[in-house]
Amino acid sequence: MAKTRAQRIKKHGSKAALPDQQLPPAIMKPTTTRSPQKAEGNSNLIVIAGVVASLFLFWYLHLLTLNQMTQLSGGLAMPDSLMGGFSTEYVGQLRAVMDDDARGQLSYIHKTAGTLFPLIFGFSWLLLIGTRVPVKTLRWALWAPPMLFVLIRLGANFAVDAALTPSTPDTGTVTLASILTVAGWVLLLLSLITGGAAVLVGRRDLPRSPGLP
Repeated sequence: MAKTRAQRIKKHGSKAALPDQQLPPAIMKPTTTRSPQKAEGNSNLIVIAGVVASLFLFWYLHLLTLNQMTQLSGGLAMPDSLMGGFSTEYVGQLRAVMDDDARGQLSYIHKTAGTLFPLIFGFSWLLLIGTRVPVKTLRWALWAPPMLFVLIRLGANFAVDAALTPSTPDTGTVTLASILTVAGWVLLLLSLITGGAAVLVGRRDLPRSPGLP
């Protein structure tokens, strides 16, 4: 019968011939790795979803809901739809034909779709630019229009509601609402341009396959 390791040491002391014992190799836990291509594909899906949501909210807000509000204003367009701004006289006419329920409905639109659209649009454009533009300084420059658009558009919502609240529109409040509305449309246009520029930069910086010129 083969002797154990302890028995060999007890009988022969330090001269005991001991069999080599090897510890079992460490069991490595499988790790989940994510390739850069997979990460880029996931970010692309988020960007596409955000762009689609932004287009839908723009259609719902400006082409559907605000357009339907003209039925409650005698055919007058809502201030949010006037890209060139509006005057105190125009707000006075609008205030005269819109009752409390109509103004409350416009305020509700500002708090729902009017808030969701700039937020989702801004987030989508920041992600679009961030995943396409590797240069930090250029990335921040292209981020500026959508970030400003979110702030200006949300401020315009409050300013328009404030301009329509008093029975006699205040010139300063109306002027502020008009400036913010025009600035919002300008920044929306600039944001679309920066998004297109980011896509072009991303295509230019794509790694070329071997053999291509």
